[in-house]
Amino acid sequence: MREFDLHSLILSCDFRVDDVEQMWKWMKKHRSGLLTIGAHHVVLYTSIWEPRRVLVTIGIRNAHSIRDVLRSPAIFEWFDISGVEDIPPIFGGEVVEKIDLSGPSSEEYVAGVIVGAVSVVDDVPTLMRKVHDGLSRFENSGIRKVWVYQALDDGQEVMILQEIEDEVSARQWIDHPDAAAEWMTHAGFGAYPSLFVGKLAHIMTVDGQE
Repeated sequence: MREFDLHSLILSCDFRVDDVEQMWKWMKKHRSGLLTIGAHHVVLYTSIWEPRRVLVTIGIRNAHSIRDVLRSPAIFEWFDISGVEDIPPIFGGEVVEKIDLSGPSSEEYVAGVIVGAVSVVDDVPTLMRKVHDGLSRFENSGIRKVWVYQALDDGQEVMILQEIEDEVSARQWIDHPDAAAEWMTHAGFGAYPSLFVGKLAHIMTVDGQE
């Protein structure tokens, strides 16, 4: 999770694919379609614990583009090529806050483990106050970054991505989350999946070559 991934508006989807590399090649081949819906970056994470499970995030330029994406036939073609039988829930939201606890970056920086969750909270401002109060504890638990997104269509629905130093720290955090990280125990509500735990696999700048 580096600076160019910090989308202000985001679409994300957590699902299982038949072949991760085949799906990624298809997405690169369809850059022009992504451009027409206002996408600027696509990031793919693969689960480290569940084979074929992926989390895809798409940075979007404006809220209108998100609505266009959800109506676009390309969405159905994307899931079809991925081998998905039932369209999974798609989260569309805007950034609330990006918190970086990792300190200055360096050339030796190694991406950590990504833990993602979609959850319902009582109140986003209250959630953020709790998070800020607990940041020193988060850092001591190996949390490097916390990115919070609020759904455009539901003020209580949030998606939170966390970067954690390594798999051991990630497992400890999942098993014993801080009280301020209420989303950890509320993840997996309704149609949304359980916590996603994975590693960065691919990044694409939509108007670039890779």
